[in-house]
Amino acid sequence: MVKAPKVALLLTGNELMSGDTVDSNSALIARALAGCSLQVVEKATVGDNLDLLRSTLSRLAKTYDAIIINGGLGPTQDDLTAEVVASLVDGGKPIENQEARQHVEQWCAARNIKANQANLKQAYLPRGSEIVPNPVGSAVGFACDLYRALVIATPGVPSELEAMLGDVVHRVVQRLGGSQAHLLRLQTFGIGESTVQQIVKETMPDWPWEVELGFRASMPQLELKLAVETDQQRDALAFCEQKLMNAFGDHILGTGDVTLAGELQRILREQGKTITAAESCTGGHIAAMITAEAGSSAVFGGGFVTYSNAMKQQMLGVDPETLNAHGAVSEPVVREMLAGALAHSGADIGIAVSGIAGPGGGTPDKPVGTVWIAWGTAEDTRCRRICVTGSRKLFQTLVSAACLDLVRRQLLDLPPEAHYFQRQAQ
Repeated sequence: MVKAPKVALLLTGNELMSGDTVDSNSALIARALAGCSLQVVEKATVGDNLDLLRSTLSRLAKTYDAIIINGGLGPTQDDLTAEVVASLVDGGKPIENQEARQHVEQWCAARNIKANQANLKQAYLPRGSEIVPNPVGSAVGFACDLYRALVIATPGVPSELEAMLGDVVHRVVQRLGGSQAHLLRLQTFGIGESTVQQIVKETMPDWPWEVELGFRASMPQLELKLAVETDQQRDALAFCEQKLMNAFGDHILGTGDVTLAGELQRILREQGKTITAAESCTGGHIAAMITAEAGSSAVFGGGFVTYSNAMKQQMLGVDPETLNAHGAVSEPVVREMLAGALAHSGADIGIAVSGIAGPGGGTPDKPVGTVWIAWGTAEDTRCRRICVTGSRKLFQTLVSAACLDLVRRQLLDLPPEAHYFQRQAQ
């Protein structure tokens, strides 16, 4: 069997080495390539050091089929990518590329500025390079051959890389081959890697050897990746997809890049319903997740962040006697929060949540991490207590996601006893 070509990444910049910038670009590139059955087998990160960049790129280009360089295309003197590549391609310096110069000048003119010497530095590329257009930023990318490899240089600004990535991947596929038909990505919520692996091991002994099962945790979701290498193995891929659907169907949100909030929004639109949220411990994170998705105004008119007891009373009509008798983190309070949110917003369905995010504030009866959630309609309100341990940020992320998932389950008439209830219920 012919193995897929191998790709390496070279990330450049002192800011990556110092930790001032967290590398997210390599993950973006790797996922895009994986969708075409192309594998990143090495990632090198190097600071703005001319000699070290040159020796690293030389080694990679003698080893791999393609190298994608990310960073070092900007206007400053520490942007060294074009100089490094030029020195290896023909031993010379970058030369002015008229197409690249025109791009820089047009980019500057669109912002009512005159292209200066620093801007025009970005028009100097290795001799014989092919332009990789940048629809967002001032620096074009470029592609050229070096030793046995195709080298493609891309800017380090994430938004620019994302805008160029389709073109970059197309060039790699065109040169090396690859197919988008061999990878299936299932987005899930509420199950962990160990649970999936254990259930597959125990209940699916007939799992085909040619189907690779992988995972990518992207809080709060877990992506299950099924991959095969040839067209002839697609039946095995479909077989495994059905196996996973049977085992984890109510935890599977969809395929590709679907998100929990996006899927909930799709369901609400399909059913012609609207949603609201009354939040205490999550501090507006539920509303932020919903409105992060395009088109959210069709299903979400507004929500309520009522952190204090006084705001719960004033904004949602929670009875002071209920608060005094049971405390803010209690079933009676979240039920009244939900009722008030539904009444004031006019939404069809809603969420109310109150909890102890920590690190302080817990008691023996209500330890840090305790959460009460109410969700549903005025006629069908449901309530549950769970405990979520971890950092404050993790707490808010997981609780908010669980709230959205519970509404999704109610709208689709799915079992409410999700895996995270079974593992974390108190």
